Amino acid sequence: MNPKSKTVACIGGGVIGAGWAARFIQAGMRVRVYDPAPAARDIVARALENARAARRNLLPHAAEEFGEVEFMETLKEACEDADFAQESAPEREDLKIRLLREADECLPTHAPLASSTSGLLPSRLQAEMKNPNRMCVGHPFNPVYLLPLVEVCGGAQTDAQTLDATENFYRRCGMRPLRVRREIDGFIADRLMEALWREALWLAHDDIATVEEIDDAVRFGCGIRWAFMGTFLTFRLGGGDGGMRQFLRQFGPALKLPWTKLMETPELTDAFAEKLARQSDEQAGALSVAELERLRDECIVAVMKSLRVPDFGAGEFLNALPDPRPSFPPAEEWDRPLHLHHTWVPAEWTDYNEHMNESRYLQAASEASDALLSMLGADAEYARRGKSYYTAETHLRHLAECFRGDRIRAETQVVDGDEKRLHLFHALQKMEADGEWKTVATAEHMLLHVDRKSGKVIPAEGGLAERIHLLLSAQSALPRPEGMGGKVGRR
Repeated sequence: MNPKSKTVACIGGGVIGAGWAARFIQAGMRVRVYDPAPAARDIVARALENARAARRNLLPHAAEEFGEVEFMETLKEACEDADFAQESAPEREDLKIRLLREADECLPTHAPLASSTSGLLPSRLQAEMKNPNRMCVGHPFNPVYLLPLVEVCGGAQTDAQTLDATENFYRRCGMRPLRVRREIDGFIADRLMEALWREALWLAHDDIATVEEIDDAVRFGCGIRWAFMGTFLTFRLGGGDGGMRQFLRQFGPALKLPWTKLMETPELTDAFAEKLARQSDEQAGALSVAELERLRDECIVAVMKSLRVPDFGAGEFLNALPDPRPSFPPAEEWDRPLHLHHTWVPAEWTDYNEHMNESRYLQAASEASDALLSMLGADAEYARRGKSYYTAETHLRHLAECFRGDRIRAETQVVDGDEKRLHLFHALQKMEADGEWKTVATAEHMLLHVDRKSGKVIPAEGGLAERIHLLLSAQSALPRPEGMGGKVGRR
């Protein structure tokens, strides 16, 4: 299933439905949203804006999303000709049963129908459908456009093919499906969160801690470990060299102690609910919900990106995603300046001056050089075979500022070279508000082809040498780039 050619019906445009719309659009799909609520359009618009900012930080080299969203007046209009449908109505069983029944009557027979319910049983939700075999649960986590997990659970009448197709569809949307083996209230993740939530309510109810103190216990302790290890792997390490067996021997008896109240919850009286709301207001301070959403997304991006280097947990998932960079131009288009590298300026690229730090201009130029070398065949695999290009000299000019969220690209030209050397010139450009590209910096590099084992400069060989000759010939007629050959000093 190729999501780029798919039409998806989003039934419901609240927080979860809007998150799904943003996720699908970023996968290149046509999205039709049905939600009669007047606020739905604004909710979806804000989700799309947040999703774009998060994507630019998480995958700065990715091309812009190219899907489209359209609001439909009726459920039938949203569902007809759709290849997939995602229901995200409020968590009322009667409402979901009705909407799923009506959507089933409108959808093409090949289209799976998934519900975003966080705990209702799919067997009950599919009870009134004519084609219950195509219905399952696809339970995401907020924000849907950023968190990869989605729980997939079938009901008593769901076909195995539906579950497989739904998982594959989500996976191609850049998600991490988790199959729930047996139908159960709350599925897996919500049951775990519910246990923590119940105990947190008691701690607040009994004035053991405020809501902020309870959150701090998670934010600065177990939550950091949970972000990449989860529960069991974390506890396994608590047993030292003895692993989980030693942990259970050491801490197992504590399970019989009356530490928790998981089988009961405090009554949510008006007074207790107001107490929780007041403490939550104090915790949030002057930050609006929109500001907290942006802060949340930035923190999720930071955690996921920080785990890319150890290639573990969410970092391993992120590393396994398909390369989002655009394909290289064919050889017949090498006779013009090449646009091989695009990126966004993420938050961590900015400094105390609130603009893009000077070191990041070099990074962007270096990545543009890497893109050119990859096009020629001198990529990471080539380096693993013992040969590569090393940069011998660099000259940077800073002409204008870039800021967080700016779209930048490198316009690359090969100005000279032979079998041992490549003389490159990158014009780093940012997109202005009117859509035009403005040069903000230039980077001039001299690269040498080396034998990595000996460190000596050697000629490029075989297909690489042929492609370099082809590129040099193709660009030989281009004019000398403005600013080439500059030096540091007073004019």
